[in-house]
Amino acid sequence: MPTLVGVATSLNLPFRGDAGLVLERIAPLESASASDLSFVAQKKFIGTLNDTDAGAVLLPEAWAESYSGPVIFSDDPYADFARATHLFDNRPQASRQVHETAVVAESARLGDGVTIDAGAVIEDDVVLANGVWVGAGAYIGHGAAIGERSELRPGVRLYHNTLLGSDVLIHANTVIGSDGFGFAPVASGWEKILQLGRVVVGDRVEIGANCAIDRGALDDTIVEDDVIIDNLVHIAHGVRIGRQSAVAGQVGFAGGAELGERCTVGGQAGFAGHLTVANDVHIGGQGRVARGVDKPGHYASGTSLMPARDWAKNSARYEKLYELFRRVERLEKQQPSGTDEAKDK
Repeated sequence: MPTLVGVATSLNLPFRGDAGLVLERIAPLESASASDLSFVAQKKFIGTLNDTDAGAVLLPEAWAESYSGPVIFSDDPYADFARATHLFDNRPQASRQVHETAVVAESARLGDGVTIDAGAVIEDDVVLANGVWVGAGAYIGHGAAIGERSELRPGVRLYHNTLLGSDVLIHANTVIGSDGFGFAPVASGWEKILQLGRVVVGDRVEIGANCAIDRGALDDTIVEDDVIIDNLVHIAHGVRIGRQSAVAGQVGFAGGAELGERCTVGGQAGFAGHLTVANDVHIGGQGRVARGVDKPGHYASGTSLMPARDWAKNSARYEKLYELFRRVERLEKQQPSGTDEAKDK
């Protein structure tokens, strides 16, 4: 178990208190015990410090004046909390072996220290670089390639020719490289458009559970370096997600949309197809992005929560908004302009 001095040294931070204090886990202030490390990331919570049983706390030195317990001093407690979680990692470790029930094609190329868990299927011409971990029941399609130290959790599906960079983490049951929604209307119904592109994912990308990322119709679907994607996100064919962007759960991108670099997207936002969003744009939850955004900044749409009866009344009025606009427009045309009124006076 880490000690107070061990955690502080790993984080390269000063501390106060018993250097040998053993810390067993990280916990919130309100539920932490004497063997737990906790943190305060916002000044409004420092009033709860004297009520906590935490063994040690991460917080700025200026906030610790009225607290007598052990402290690791941090100018950015939330970021250092994130770093500290790696010191308490309790996840299963890779076996660095190929399970006897895994199916691996003879033409597949495996690097050093690769782990392939039970029931996984690795098709022809797949390349798994050093340290890749393929979870139980995962499927890697023909010609796919996965970079060093990347991990696929159980049930992940990578279709043919999908490319993943290094240090990528994909959570359970996500599907990457399935066909985009491409069909041409014909007299008999629909003619399928073969999706001939790929999905290309950069380095240090994390993709949540139950996501679907479609392969490009002609051009590739691209997720650039250092992108983080939450659960239940759909990315359609030909979409590009710029580096260091973050996409929350249940977001949907229609085909050909382009999200810039360092953007954030709130949950349940939706993007129309073939639009471009600039760098450093932040879309609020349930944002309806129906056209491109060319300037950085924060954007929001949708209706905030209200009592159902009020919503029903407002909704009825909204349906008549265009009619009201036309009435106002006609009335304005009937009124003399400000200039004419001034002349009359």
